[in-house]
Amino acid sequence: MKIENKISYVTYQTFPAKTANSLQTISNIKYLNRNGFNVELIFPLRSSDSSNDLKKIKNFYNLDEDITIRGLKHNLPFGKFKYFERLLFLISHFIWSKNTTKTLQMELNQPKSYFTRSDWIFYFLSRQRIPVVYECHQFTKLRKIIINKSLKSKKSKVIFLNEYLKEDYEKKYQLNDNSIVLHNGVDLEYFKNSEKNINELIFVGNLKRFNKKRDIHFLLRAIKELDSRYTLKIIGAKESEFNELQNDIDKLQISDRVAVLGYLNHKETVKEMIKSGIGILINSDLNIHSTRYTSPLKYFEYLAAGLKILAVDYEAHRKLPFAENISFFKNSDIESFQEALENLNLKGSLEESNNRKISLDTRAKLIIENLP
Repeated sequence: MKIENKISYVTYQTFPAKTANSLQTISNIKYLNRNGFNVELIFPLRSSDSSNDLKKIKNFYNLDEDITIRGLKHNLPFGKFKYFERLLFLISHFIWSKNTTKTLQMELNQPKSYFTRSDWIFYFLSRQRIPVVYECHQFTKLRKIIINKSLKSKKSKVIFLNEYLKEDYEKKYQLNDNSIVLHNGVDLEYFKNSEKNINELIFVGNLKRFNKKRDIHFLLRAIKELDSRYTLKIIGAKESEFNELQNDIDKLQISDRVAVLGYLNHKETVKEMIKSGIGILINSDLNIHSTRYTSPLKYFEYLAAGLKILAVDYEAHRKLPFAENISFFKNSDIESFQEALENLNLKGSLEESNNRKISLDTRAKLIIENLP
């Protein structure tokens, strides 16, 4: 029997976790629930930190909505062998997805649709002609093949995170009415008006994903060259990275203008955002996922916080909603950064009336409209 007002969100992430991905998943679930669906979160118990305790997860994410969770056993040796960690991840993801699909297939009460960011869950559910929506964030050659085979089922749909993902997929495979483009969204409840320091720049990011000596050090050198009224906050540095950053700041003699706040939870990060004036969007150019396929969550949060935005001039950034509000600069080019900052005076922050267009509530409604 199919339960028409139920969605099962199947993911290979662990919960609870501090990652942006897990927060994004919980936020999407929150707004699917608010739009009339009972949502079940299904995930693997693949680490000692994973929990089947609903109260613990709801407290961790400050979640009031009435959802259900199901952590499924995962006995594979994920992460135990450092030198084979990536290979083990791929193998264990495949096996867990296959076994989980068998479990779900045998259940009597089926949801209206499954929703997933796991390519293998998408593939195995599609093979069984079970309704499923797959949210695609990046490509590999294998992933394109998986999507093509999965879309042979009329009960399968794809959400591409940006226009280039869809465009590059269509260079090889045909799409009909089984896909849409849907950028990230933001939970507007966290964003309240606050007095701003219009000359304070803020950078939020996982520093592990950056070449610190180029991307982050460039930012420090750029601040040194700017007028002294400009200051910078960096959020996201772990303790091991904090000392390295602080040494660079001391060498450049800008400790009075740069604050490294380290890791903050989401609520604290938003508080710092809304007090700032300018958000900085830097993605590493190490791969195409960062330069062409990204739809950065922090961009939408910068918009919701009422910030003006400086961004590296990547094609993915040019395709973002309200990109006309962004002032672009060339990667690692201090002179270009300075010009972009000067050009911000000609740009505005996002008008509050447009906030609904980037909200997770609007995103959830579009997902529901496109359920198979």
